[in-house]
Amino acid sequence: MSEHIAPLKGVRVLELGNYIAAPTAGRLLADFGAEVIKVERPGTGDELRNWRLKKGSVSMLYRTINRNKKSIVLDLRSDAGREAVLELAKHCDVLLENFRPGTLEKWGLGPEELSAVNPDLVITRISAFGQTGPLSERPGFAAVAEAFSGFRNLVGDPDRAPVRVGVSIGDSIAGLYAAFGAVMALYQREMARGEKASLGLDHRVIDVALHEAMFSMMESLLPDHGAYGETRTRTGGRMEGIAPSNAYVCADGASIVVAGNGDGIYRRYMEAIGRPELGADPRLQGNAQRWEAREMLDAAIGQWAASVDSSTALAILDAAGVPAGPIYTAKDIANEPQYISRNMIQHLDVSTGEETLQGVGFPGIVPVMGGTSLPIRNLGPDLGEHTEQVLGGLLGMTDAQIAQASAGERNIA
Repeated sequence: MSEHIAPLKGVRVLELGNYIAAPTAGRLLADFGAEVIKVERPGTGDELRNWRLKKGSVSMLYRTINRNKKSIVLDLRSDAGREAVLELAKHCDVLLENFRPGTLEKWGLGPEELSAVNPDLVITRISAFGQTGPLSERPGFAAVAEAFSGFRNLVGDPDRAPVRVGVSIGDSIAGLYAAFGAVMALYQREMARGEKASLGLDHRVIDVALHEAMFSMMESLLPDHGAYGETRTRTGGRMEGIAPSNAYVCADGASIVVAGNGDGIYRRYMEAIGRPELGADPRLQGNAQRWEAREMLDAAIGQWAASVDSSTALAILDAAGVPAGPIYTAKDIANEPQYISRNMIQHLDVSTGEETLQGVGFPGIVPVMGGTSLPIRNLGPDLGEHTEQVLGGLLGMTDAQIAQASAGERNIA
């Protein structure tokens, strides 16, 4: 049943983005049925094709983030390429882009020009610092935005320099917001149509800044500073003001994460590790008090964890109703029944550009609809794989026109 669920079927998206942020938004829309036409530059295509490239000419990262899309080649620096974008915009519901602010305007493809050819087009823009403000023209990747948002300052151990998490979290969260914004605008557009009205350009331009996307995830960081003068610092594996919650090394060398910070959970936790006196201590009944005693509590828990292997520790904690789990590697995930049961690991044959690898596991589609993860229709396409299909079939361009638009003269000033 799940393969027939496609809530965004009939929505056509034109993706002008490179790297991770805008392509993540496009992937999310494509996962749920939208037709996403990805525009790539001649010759090299999206630079993500070469990121984390282990062999061949196309990375698994590109294949993953650009799944369920079509790829066409257009030279946006040529008149023919830009004209093709404007023609495509007439047939699309959403345009995604993550160029430096002002770039599309320089090419004659800004919101005013796009709206002139399609007054219903939702234009979703992702940039480091947004389309307005004193820093709007400054370039920047997610690493800069994560630092600017306050996020990076909280990652790592307090006695060391801040570190980065191992994935492009800023780009991915911005992509989530961009997809959410696009769907909101589409919904508002349809509501307006029902009232025989139309949306103005202000309602159809979605402006996502990488640093704001991360800032929005910072919980009460700013209010705590304003209200109490508090400046949060790095706490390693802990979470500020919450205890006990940390990772612990077991006798077999494997680490587990235990979140025993709820008041009732805490008491069961201490019983489970053979320290009932800590659970009953009146000085440790609230999170604030336990946070002050975090070093002592972590030492007691660490001593217990080191005396049992990880599977035994998790079984004891599970029996006591204490939230805990293993710290997984990719190999662990690939064999985990919970992922497998919900179709969250989908095996597909994939080309590296030089050879085809059989049955490679890829992450499934989130959220689940119809009981299990929806099936991936196709992995990230080869460069320009759908150029003739889209430009010829949708726009009726001739072979000569397609060739000119795909690798035309770079005749922009």
